[in-house]
Amino acid sequence: MDRIRLSRRLSVAPMMDRTDRYDRAFLRCVTRRTLLYTEMTVAEAAIHGDRDRLLAFDPVEHPVALQLGGSDPRTLAEAARIAEGYGYDEVNLNVGCPSGRVRSGRFGACLMAEPDLVARCVAAMGRAVALPVTVKCRIGIDDMDDEETLPAFMARVARSGCASFAVHARKAWLNGLSPRRNREIPPLRHDVVHAAKRRLPGLEVVVNGGVPDLAAALRHLEHVDGAMIGRAAYRAPHVLAQADSLVFGEDAPAPSRREIVEAFLPHLERNLSRGVPLHRMTRHILGLYRGRPGARAWRRHLSTRAGKPGAGVRVVEEALRVVEDDADPAVSRPRPG
Repeated sequence: MDRIRLSRRLSVAPMMDRTDRYDRAFLRCVTRRTLLYTEMTVAEAAIHGDRDRLLAFDPVEHPVALQLGGSDPRTLAEAARIAEGYGYDEVNLNVGCPSGRVRSGRFGACLMAEPDLVARCVAAMGRAVALPVTVKCRIGIDDMDDEETLPAFMARVARSGCASFAVHARKAWLNGLSPRRNREIPPLRHDVVHAAKRRLPGLEVVVNGGVPDLAAALRHLEHVDGAMIGRAAYRAPHVLAQADSLVFGEDAPAPSRREIVEAFLPHLERNLSRGVPLHRMTRHILGLYRGRPGARAWRRHLSTRAGKPGAGVRVVEEALRVVEDDADPAVSRPRPG
């Protein structure tokens, strides 16, 4: 099968403890074209850690980008070379994570205060690989002036060879707010991201943060080059089902939830044969029926049975029957107890 051309018109954001290889393979059953990002991988770990565990992925995941965290140009360049060897389509530098653990390592959102260092990192990575090197950042940190900080930061880093920026449209407060509260409390400023695109029309700008569905993504595409959906795509992955047609213009019908699950079953079987526990994979599909009749029955069946010893794909097949029965009031079922 030919590798699908990378496009950043729509992507799923990198999310720690969310966008692992099993989640990405599942999302690929929902949408063929949407760009998928890994969880952030620390550059030092990519070099010295268990590379296959951290970096290996299924070819069905293409197009897929590796997000790296770090601030040492030589280390990031070596990690990028390793990523290229694994076959990633893009390498992305994290300049947006606000966690204290990341900040203590001098990477993540705190790097927005050091655009020259980010530029050196990007330049080193660009010299090391033929892959696109991109940056994911915030609109600013702490008391920075958002309207001026973001375009100035982007312009400086762009001179080092980066042509694409994904921007979380919230400021990061590095003192006093947890990572979770940094995703919720700082106000969304999509206007700042849109304005940065107008000021720097030669750069590719992707907006992230507060993009709940494809309708919102399409509205942003009137102002910027791409939209990135984060936790909404994890909580309710079927929001991406029409992405290939609505966002990428393909003549492709949206897959039903049943079709998505059936397409995912062979992937489950392959990994079960390698010793991967079922629950490690099915935790990512709990939200598939969110907002639909039978959603609670679906989550309950998978949550209670996928973690049992010897659990296999039959658990998922049974969950499909349970959700369909639960959604159909004409089906007569015995009452529990």
